[in-house]
Amino acid sequence: MSDFETMMELILVRHGETIWNREGRVQGFTDMDLSDVGVHQARQVALSLKDAPILSIYSSPLIRAQNTARIINEYHHAPIHIEPGLMEMDQGDFEGLTFQELMVCEKDFLQKWMSDPASVQMPNGESFIELQDRAWKVIEGIIGKSENALVVSHNFTIAAILCKIKNISLSQFRKVCVDTASRTIVRYENGTTSIELFNISSR
Repeated sequence: MSDFETMMELILVRHGETIWNREGRVQGFTDMDLSDVGVHQARQVALSLKDAPILSIYSSPLIRAQNTARIINEYHHAPIHIEPGLMEMDQGDFEGLTFQELMVCEKDFLQKWMSDPASVQMPNGESFIELQDRAWKVIEGIIGKSENALVVSHNFTIAAILCKIKNISLSQFRKVCVDTASRTIVRYENGTTSIELFNISSR
């Protein structure tokens, strides 16, 4: 981490639900909008953050994240910065498949993924390490500004960021997975880092 002489909060929010979330489909770069439930979830998380001192917002360019960010920003009117590095993992050939479909056609890959997710790469897609590298570059830039910020991103992306913050292996990412429209608050104060809230949802 960078050396800090001041205090800042980094709020990580996962986008609201999409239809593919509800259907249990692999969802990476596919640009799906929020479902009606997802819009409601975004409004609830926005309400929970309405008094948070958010000075800037950073969002994945995918529409489900952008619209979540816009709903939250109705209370803040902060600048929204679109960051491609905050996109979800590129799922490659698995995009749009259900877990049941993967179990039929990609059982060997799934076993590797379940046992050591950091060691594999999605066919024609990304590895977890590649995802973490691009996402962390964005986070480093945000932290370097030392001002309270909100990041709206995706499940694997937020998990990769939290693994870096907690200094744990990507193979342990399941410990830091977050729900749709959840908020996680990381505090940096005088060189120390603490997770104040983790995976808090307002339904």
